[in-house]
Amino acid sequence: MTTTAHLATDPATPAVRVQPGIPFRLADIDPSNTEPFSRHKKKLLERQRELRKQLSDYQVNLHAEHRRSLLLVFQAMDTGGKDGTIRVLLTGVNPAGIEVAAFKQPSAEELDHDFLWRIHQHTPGKGRIGVFNRSHYEDVLITRVHGLIQPITWQQHYQDIINFEQLLTRSGTRVIKFFLYISKEEQAKRLQARLDDPKKRWKFEPADLKERSLWDSYQVAYQEALAATSTLDSPWYIIPANSKRARDLAIAEIVVAALADMNPQPPAATFDVAAQVIK
Repeated sequence: MTTTAHLATDPATPAVRVQPGIPFRLADIDPSNTEPFSRHKKKLLERQRELRKQLSDYQVNLHAEHRRSLLLVFQAMDTGGKDGTIRVLLTGVNPAGIEVAAFKQPSAEELDHDFLWRIHQHTPGKGRIGVFNRSHYEDVLITRVHGLIQPITWQQHYQDIINFEQLLTRSGTRVIKFFLYISKEEQAKRLQARLDDPKKRWKFEPADLKERSLWDSYQVAYQEALAATSTLDSPWYIIPANSKRARDLAIAEIVVAALADMNPQPPAATFDVAAQVIK
């Protein structure tokens, strides 16, 4: 039995926070929802500038503090907007303090190891913000949908992922996970736009259409994986992403709120400041 009764909506954004272990249906969430972002465009742009400044300031302090880190995980169906989201979110942030990893089909060497081996190497070091464009969740999504693993395996992987993210949390890395949720109709528009625009055509792969034909299977895989692996320390947020502006603002609000909660502080001087004379 699935329900949305235990989905926690964020009053400041259209985002939905997935509650640990509680089944739900993606079909009960509106990917076009933009509430409460119904204000005048100018006010939204002002708020985005405020968030950008706050994110930049927090990142500087996180880097200076050099004790903890932040990992942002992005998953989506094709055309869901991962690249654009990451680009907008990190605009104005010092790239020296950012680590972005994009996970494609695993190499032969990676396949010779456990599925988390290639992931762990890209987790952010102290003082840094790490971003995963796709992630370890591919191993309970695409592998499941294409019948590459058995149910017992993806169930075990859920627990492996929880343990892995607990290890990161205990080591000082805060983990926040975002599923950019678009409708099937919106995906069709975006795929067509890639075909129609010669400058975007490089983004289109015929294989995208095969993946699209598996839409319903992916929805089931996503909703089960998110419910199974969202925890209090490493939550999943479902971001209605048909509207790019609302998507970007919602994610910025959540990331800045998390950094505010972390409240990174630069270290105090280890020398007598008053005794230093610059001539």
